[in-house]
Amino acid sequence: MLKIAEDLLTICHNHARRCYPEECCGLLLGNDKQVIKIWPTQNSWTEDFGDRLPINPSTTKALSRLNRFAIDPKEMLAAQKFARTQGCNILGIYHSHPDHPAIPSESDRAIAWDLYSYLIMSVTPEKVAATRSWILTGDRQFIEEEIILILTKSPEPKVESLE
Repeated sequence: MLKIAEDLLTICHNHARRCYPEECCGLLLGNDKQVIKIWPTQNSWTEDFGDRLPINPSTTKALSRLNRFAIDPKEMLAAQKFARTQGCNILGIYHSHPDHPAIPSESDRAIAWDLYSYLIMSVTPEKVAATRSWILTGDRQFIEEEIILILTKSPEPKVESLE
């Protein structure tokens, strides 16, 4: 189960709505499956990333930021360093699926790491329609994990400006 404060989930939802119709992405920082900080990132997907995905090349021809995301490795390293200074870890990755269900895609599975939580938001022009979290198993299958919404405010949520 993934525990997250309501205000932190709102940061993720706002990021998804702001990036629509493109996918948003960012990192979940915390300890023991309790998210304590959100680290929004830019979607650094470029067209040549599709050539590097370990999936059928015929499925990657129309890939763009409209239906894929990538987090710059330098951003991952910066978040990891920040997390260490705060006594926490990267728990997982969040991203949006514009006009699609909050279910991992085949390319999500191809690039996923086990032990991470994958918070996926289905977003439309009007709203975030659904939010679900997934964990990759040892046999590379996603299983859904429960999201426990904490109604109290988180202490000092980390919000990086994306502008």
